[in-house]
Amino acid sequence: MVLYLLPGCTFTKTGCPKQNKTTPSEPVYPISTNGEVFPWAQLRLPQSVRPLGYNLTLNPDLDTMTFTGRTAITMFIRHNTKHIVLHSVNLNITKATFKLSDGEATAVTVLEYKPNQQIAVKFTEELKAGQKCVLTLDYAAELSHTYDGFYNSSYSDKEGNKKVLAATQFEPLSARKAFPCFDEPSFKATFLIQISRKEGYMTLSNMPKAKTTSLSNILFMDEFEKTTVNMSTYLVAFIVANFTPVNKMVSNTLVIYAVPEKYEHTAYALDAASKLLDFYNNFFEIPYPLKKLDLVAIPDFLAGAMENWGLITFRETSLLVGSQSSALEKQVVASVVAHELAHQWFGNLVTMNWWNDLWLNEGFATYMQYTSIQHVLPHLDIKDALNSSHAVSTEVNTPEQVEEMFDSVSYEKGASILLMLNASLPGEQQFRKGIIQYLKQFSGLNTYTSDLWNSLTQVQHHTLRHYMRSLFDFCVIVNNLSTQLQNISEMMNSWTSQKGFPLVTVSHKGDEVTLTQEHFLLTSDNNTLESCLGPYASKLQCALLLMFLFSGTLKLPGNVTWLKMNYKNTGFYIVDYGKDGWAELCDALTDDYKVLTSEDRTSLIHNIFALSRLGRVTFQQVHLLLKYLSNETETTPITEALLQLNTVYRLLDKRHEPELGARLKVYMLSLFGSLVGNQTWDEIESVSKQELRAALLETACRLKEESCIKQAKAIFKSYVESNGTVRIPGDLQQVVFNVAAQSDDWPTLLNLYANASYDSEKRKILKGLASTQDPHQIVWILKEGLSGHIVQTQEMPLVIDTVCKGFAGYLFAWDFIQENWDQLIEKFPVGSFAIQRIIKSTTSQFSTKAHLAQVQSFFSSLKERGSSMRSVQEAVETIKLNQRWMDTNLASLRKLLYCSHLISV
Repeated sequence: MVLYLLPGCTFTKTGCPKQNKTTPSEPVYPISTNGEVFPWAQLRLPQSVRPLGYNLTLNPDLDTMTFTGRTAITMFIRHNTKHIVLHSVNLNITKATFKLSDGEATAVTVLEYKPNQQIAVKFTEELKAGQKCVLTLDYAAELSHTYDGFYNSSYSDKEGNKKVLAATQFEPLSARKAFPCFDEPSFKATFLIQISRKEGYMTLSNMPKAKTTSLSNILFMDEFEKTTVNMSTYLVAFIVANFTPVNKMVSNTLVIYAVPEKYEHTAYALDAASKLLDFYNNFFEIPYPLKKLDLVAIPDFLAGAMENWGLITFRETSLLVGSQSSALEKQVVASVVAHELAHQWFGNLVTMNWWNDLWLNEGFATYMQYTSIQHVLPHLDIKDALNSSHAVSTEVNTPEQVEEMFDSVSYEKGASILLMLNASLPGEQQFRKGIIQYLKQFSGLNTYTSDLWNSLTQVQHHTLRHYMRSLFDFCVIVNNLSTQLQNISEMMNSWTSQKGFPLVTVSHKGDEVTLTQEHFLLTSDNNTLESCLGPYASKLQCALLLMFLFSGTLKLPGNVTWLKMNYKNTGFYIVDYGKDGWAELCDALTDDYKVLTSEDRTSLIHNIFALSRLGRVTFQQVHLLLKYLSNETETTPITEALLQLNTVYRLLDKRHEPELGARLKVYMLSLFGSLVGNQTWDEIESVSKQELRAALLETACRLKEESCIKQAKAIFKSYVESNGTVRIPGDLQQVVFNVAAQSDDWPTLLNLYANASYDSEKRKILKGLASTQDPHQIVWILKEGLSGHIVQTQEMPLVIDTVCKGFAGYLFAWDFIQENWDQLIEKFPVGSFAIQRIIKSTTSQFSTKAHLAQVQSFFSSLKERGSSMRSVQEAVETIKLNQRWMDTNLASLRKLLYCSHLISV
């Protein structure tokens, strides 16, 4: 049954209320699979019934890849109702009984409405508010062949034997694929779980195992303790596998599980996790609440990790590192572990009410991941990568929209706003106190964004102070700010409810600086500018604050030669200094680049490229800023410049501008030549230097710099001839494998991939293989990634992304996803991060009207199979932006690069 809803109108039997104002509206209900009327028509569940506890019994059969289950749900009736509605997907319900309070259980009929993934039980008499009841459902299903729900996985042991296991991934909407449930974050309940298994297997779940009962000579039932906390369904987890545990005591037992062949790779993560867990216990002043915490490496796992309460699951590359792994590889593992441990408080203990506020989970976990590592593992030298579109908090109604919330906005922009807020509050501990207040006040509950702001307001008793800094490190305090801003909620709503971020234009003359604010959006067709202050825009008159951006003029304490706003880049906004202001900053960097912090130098590079995409600065101005880089020694400014220039290079490459691309290549090698020449190819300890070296050498070899190619080939030859006993430094592996893939060594590299056991290295080999420019090899690896025989299907987004970076591969990849779209969305849900990445990879380098028309035509033809995804809209906007960038900058770029004195090596 299809319902067409008119804009601004709730469709009823009597028609549109605007056209029929006298007859009461009566909703039209859908028809269930058995032909009866289904009693609910909305995607969100009714609030009349709440689950109190689940008793789950699961019987997986890893031979047939099927399972049976029984779910008994104890519920509380909040409002009088004649129906109970909950979620279920692909579960064949074989029996259903219902009992009220202490009454007798009676058989009931279960209705199903598949489009909304809902089932329902109807009653002839109303269930009364205040009553308790139990619904018991028996069912059967197949283990999922994708990466969500209760899914099957496999791996090969060191003898080459295939081993099978079953694991879960329920976030955001897949618990309903494993057991009937109220599958929304706000329906928290307790869980008592039992899982049967054959001899030789073990089971894991959120809680410690309570007992094991023998069902036969080869079959056992493991029962887990009832959860001591109320949990959302997406945090439930269970695993049936043959894993090896390694444990360590930290307030509660901390255990890491991996396949037997890789247990020796768990030591680093275990040590890091123990230190991080101890840090969080102290930082939040709330001890980790469960009796145990398991970290499990799953061989076949799509996400980087999942924060299931008490049973965190990881992709193997996110948890396992060898004893000889580079510090850069350890930094990756530590970051993922820190992120997931932070979720045990943010997300698990306190959970967003609905997915529109996902950033309360992910933004905080991302923020805390940086904060915790800087305190606990400072030697890893982690940098705040927190500058990155939809609004942070946005309307979410459909399953696809829920999936699409898991993007960089919820993670990075959310974290950036928190970083900015922390930098703006007076006193070092104000932000932390507000976080603790929030966690304690809403422990075990669900929250909205406003609840966080209110908690921060409660601990804020002093006038907010904000700073603007320049060479003289001065600040201006807004005297009447406390009377103008009643609470942080009013202050922050504009940051979380609007797309993009502010653009501040600075005009500096003598001892006066004039500031104006606009809404920064890269999309070319948005001319609506909204103040980030809302009603406060007209009230503030005297300072540019990290949090409150406005228009006005202020006096400086004296004449200054140049002005740099947004000290250390803690504010989430872009700054345009105007032609003269940029020239002054370029001169300052040329004279002594260390007059600015590395964070400030990085932000200038980021800002000027962002402004060039808007057409507000010329590429000549970009060039003048970048000239100082030949003297730069810090990692982040150089890697930012490399990132931006590589993006421009790829756009030219895909635009079929070979001569201009060749000149840009010479320009880049000239700009970074001395830095590239200073890099060694031996082991180095510094994480920052490893990161810098990897970025420089990968770029140099991609641009076919002769000495770089020669050195990489020699290292690969030595590695192969030694049968892997000669180690390639971890940060150099990618560049070496990339170079090998562009030669006759591609088959050798493929053989190395097939036999590699160390996951981080295996993934780098795969990226190398996918970087090939040979059409036959490109087609093979795309098809193989989809089939999953040699290349795990979980790596398909990585394969497509890597193929698209090369000139030979990007059109192959675009054709491939069009031809295989239905297979892709069978493996990865519509709207999922994997699909988002695939769309972005295949379209983000297009810049012509022809490609724009192709993209629009293909995705519009998909209809319910993906046409309405936000990532599709963003792809179209990106192509238009690329097209505008080419129209705006191509002439000036050509003029710049054809000046021979600028590009001489």
